[in-house]
Amino acid sequence: MLRSLDIRDMLIIDRLELAFQPGLNVLTGETGAGKSILLDSLGFVLGWRGRAELVRAGAEQGEVVAEFDLHEGHPAHAILEEAGLPGGEELILRRVNRTDGRKTAWVNDRRVSGEVLRRLSETLVELHGQHDDRGLLNPKGHRDLLDIFADTEKLRGKTRSTWSAVTKARKALTAAEAALAEAKAEEDFLRHAVAELDKLDPQPGEEAELDTRRRMMQGAEKVREDVSRAHAALGNGGAESAMGDALRWLDGALAETGGALDAPVAALERALNEVSDAVDGIERCLEALDFNPHELEEIEERLFAIRALARKHGEVPDELGTFAQNLRTRLAALDAGEGNIAALTADLNAAESAYDAAANALTKARQTAAKGLDKAVMGELAPLKMERAVFETRISEGDAGPEGRDAVEFVVATNPGAPAGPLAKIASGGELSRFLLALKVCLTSDISGMTLIFDEIDRGVGGATADAVGRRLKALADGGQVLVVTHSPQVAALGAHHWRVEKSVKNNQTLSRVVPLSADEQIDEVARMISGDTITSEARAAARALLG
Repeated sequence: MLRSLDIRDMLIIDRLELAFQPGLNVLTGETGAGKSILLDSLGFVLGWRGRAELVRAGAEQGEVVAEFDLHEGHPAHAILEEAGLPGGEELILRRVNRTDGRKTAWVNDRRVSGEVLRRLSETLVELHGQHDDRGLLNPKGHRDLLDIFADTEKLRGKTRSTWSAVTKARKALTAAEAALAEAKAEEDFLRHAVAELDKLDPQPGEEAELDTRRRMMQGAEKVREDVSRAHAALGNGGAESAMGDALRWLDGALAETGGALDAPVAALERALNEVSDAVDGIERCLEALDFNPHELEEIEERLFAIRALARKHGEVPDELGTFAQNLRTRLAALDAGEGNIAALTADLNAAESAYDAAANALTKARQTAAKGLDKAVMGELAPLKMERAVFETRISEGDAGPEGRDAVEFVVATNPGAPAGPLAKIASGGELSRFLLALKVCLTSDISGMTLIFDEIDRGVGGATADAVGRRLKALADGGQVLVVTHSPQVAALGAHHWRVEKSVKNNQTLSRVVPLSADEQIDEVARMISGDTITSEARAAARALLG
């Protein structure tokens, strides 16, 4: 329950302290006096999004403090605990708005974010504004209202998850079908290309090796002549033989030279070994230069085939093996495609079956709740002087989606025998307000500890109808707390606590204030609401009659 509201330097309010009470609290005043500013200020401290410029002109910052009483088990306790905030029977919200737009909030003297305020506000205050019937007129919002009444959150969660699975399975199947169609379009190419590459079977580095071998073969004749000469110069009968003879001669003289030939002999032995290695390498080269004339032809044929295939597929020769493997993978996917499509189709069917079950359960819950809502609203319409009106929740099949496949619309008939139709076409402005009030009462299943605010919900009605609306609001306030902003004297007269919002100009500055009314002042205020600026004795008498 909202216990107090302290407002400083907000719009045209310099300082205002209000102490609210249980029951029906009424706020009245001339149009433009500042009643909406009270709601804007309360919304500000609750973290609601509203006006951007709230600080009073000339002030450095605006501040709003709201105090609430929390009974044991109030849902706000869980939010406080989750946020790591101190709890208790008293909850103090404070929020400051500076002229540069910066906002700072506290809960029980602990800094918090606007999001924490908004989460708390959902358990503390419920606002029903004078334009709420705009949502009531739009059938797109009727399903949400029915779901609130039916408490279908778990069923909707199941439906949303199964719909997500259907969407995912359908997307996977569509992608696989597109890939299969694309693969089939190039099936002939894939099979021919893979066969061609498998037949040639090019290996990494093979192209360079073949090219080297080909070049060597092409110059083999001239090269062999030069290499043979070198072999003759170094081999038997050449340098190697001469060096061997020299080494034998020196070995025979070693004993007679007293060690003078040790170093030369060692050097000659090393040189002879090197020459021997060179001769071996030259001989191997000569062997390599000996080739079958047809071998060059075979090498060139394979080299040219590899290069031609590389050009054909736009690949470098060494990458043909990798390219071939990619083609084999695509071909394997094509061959397995039909089986994959069958598996994905089975997955989609299973997902759709799960969705059907969830959506059907949700539809059944809505159908059951619709009967309960119709009965509840009809029960609320009688006290609102609409006992002959008929309210019906119609459910038809709509497009499937994450929220099920139900289209929901509220239809009414305001006169006996008249056909039921959409609210916008059947109900007048005053009737809309009463339908809205009846729905709000039915949709507010548990108002224990919550403050309900009705902002001019009685617009468009008067006389006995306005009195009926006021009595319903009063009944709704029994055991709880209701704040009503009203221009109806019948509603105002039923308030347990009455405040008048008034505006004044002082030192060329417009200020708004809220005055608690005594019993005599309440009579004058209700009389003003009846007769206007000039309060007549007849108006006072009518006010006394309304106040009982």
